Amino acid sequence: MAMRASTTDPAHRTAACPRPRPPVGTRPNAGPLGLLALAAWIELRSSARSTEFAVGAVAIPVLLYVMFGLSEVDRLGDGTTMRTAMLVSLSAYGVISLAIFTFGDSIAKERGRGWTRTLRATPLPASIQLLGKTVTALAHAVLIVAAMSVLAATAGSVDLPISTWIAFGATMLGGVVTFSALGFAIALLARPRTATVISNLIFLPLAFASGFFVPLSELPATMRGIAPWLPTFHFGQLAYRIAMPASDVEEFTGITTGSIGVHLAWVTGTTVTLGGAALLAARREAVTRRG
Repeated sequence: MAMRASTTDPAHRTAACPRPRPPVGTRPNAGPLGLLALAAWIELRSSARSTEFAVGAVAIPVLLYVMFGLSEVDRLGDGTTMRTAMLVSLSAYGVISLAIFTFGDSIAKERGRGWTRTLRATPLPASIQLLGKTVTALAHAVLIVAAMSVLAATAGSVDLPISTWIAFGATMLGGVVTFSALGFAIALLARPRTATVISNLIFLPLAFASGFFVPLSELPATMRGIAPWLPTFHFGQLAYRIAMPASDVEEFTGITTGSIGVHLAWVTGTTVTLGGAALLAARREAVTRRG
């Protein structure tokens, strides 16, 4: 007597209840956008677990503004308060520091632990990984800009039109995109243990010579001669011009301000150049690890 095929047989179950296939033209991970969303979500969850991350990324710019920004009561020639000028300076410092150190340093640590080598064995493209970290950096930059703006508006009595606040926030987020690429390139090109030191050697002179800590008008003439050749200076000029008239920007920085188009060209060129360098560094890292 022939035996019936057991209903517990895997082949029989598969034939009887075939798995549903995804629609034609789609993939289970929703394509590159799905991978990007997943990478950004993982980075956000990882950073949320780190207390020192929040303190270093968000609290330091706010504390600097409390100590050095709110104490300023003077006004510039056309009426801009020094509190407004310092809001721009220290916000620029905060978002660039976030871009270069916080996320650049995280990649360096991942390289040291061998995590990037593990990722290279997966289908995750290097560009998606970097974009995921950039999206996460943007999310944290929103926290910095929001905290600084609320503090300036309440404790500092900084009064700007809504459109100016929005333009100021958008400019700060643009700075994160521009300078995250620099942090990524340093983290991928330098040795993991030296990446933080190299970042300091690059960032601190850039920030100081761009007038983020001390107004350029109070620095030696040599610094004012170097500043126009720095991308951080042109980023700062764009941010100042949003919140201040050109005459007050010149008084605060001690430098004749150029056209917005020139500053925008500098920042755009820097974004493209640093972004290309970061992608090349990521691909070089992938080839080196595979070899």
